[in-house]
Amino acid sequence: MKNYFDKKFELGYFAMNKYGVASPLTILTLLEETAADHCHDIDYCLYNLKSQNIGWVLTAGSIDMIRYPKYKEEILIRTWLSKYTLVRGYRENIIYDNWGNIIGRAKGIWVYYDIEKRKPAPIFDEIKIKWGTNPEISQEFDTEKIKVLNDAANPLEHQQEYDIHKSDVDNYKHVNNIRYFHWLIESIPDEILDNYFLKRINARFFSEAIYGEKIRVYNKNEADDSGAQKEFLHTMRSNKDERLLAAAHTLWERK
Repeated sequence: MKNYFDKKFELGYFAMNKYGVASPLTILTLLEETAADHCHDIDYCLYNLKSQNIGWVLTAGSIDMIRYPKYKEEILIRTWLSKYTLVRGYRENIIYDNWGNIIGRAKGIWVYYDIEKRKPAPIFDEIKIKWGTNPEISQEFDTEKIKVLNDAANPLEHQQEYDIHKSDVDNYKHVNNIRYFHWLIESIPDEILDNYFLKRINARFFSEAIYGEKIRVYNKNEADDSGAQKEFLHTMRSNKDERLLAAAHTLWERK
């Protein structure tokens, strides 16, 4: 496979959860760090792009983990672009352990974004040339299958509300997708977090949230009689106008 970028990490103490394995938030953060380094590798550093009022915004993504790495374990994340549209790049990722075994896969759909105009912009041709493409995909991902919860049609079992602080807003003047993920995990009942691990998350982002708003996280447990797995639907809305911000589906497997 050609046209890929590799980055190695050693998992430190603050990347761990209380069970001594990397948290889902850690994995998402490392995936985005790898993407940022891939930008830097072709001389299109995110800070340089920002000086031109341009950035990359995640509009949808999926992570599927076989297992989470342990404290001091070394992993390698391989990333590449499988295709482009005028304004979108489809980023593929495979996560390997130190023995070359695949322990996770991820896919992200990123939009090239005009920060001042708040709308998509055509991807620079030079970026496409320098990154190139490889048609291999890390996993199948259909954004249309992510359901949006509606109070009337779907009775909700759990709801949390979070304030958006200054520290939640990124360089693009909106809430970063990692913060959404943090709030989603925070909203999961302790019984699930203690007895299950996050196997897969599929997410889609619909509109921006900004400093001063509150985010409401609505969850619905999709019943599974076996008990080996639990599934949740999640929808995030603004408290001001119930504006749809994001929706996700998570699959949890018993530890």
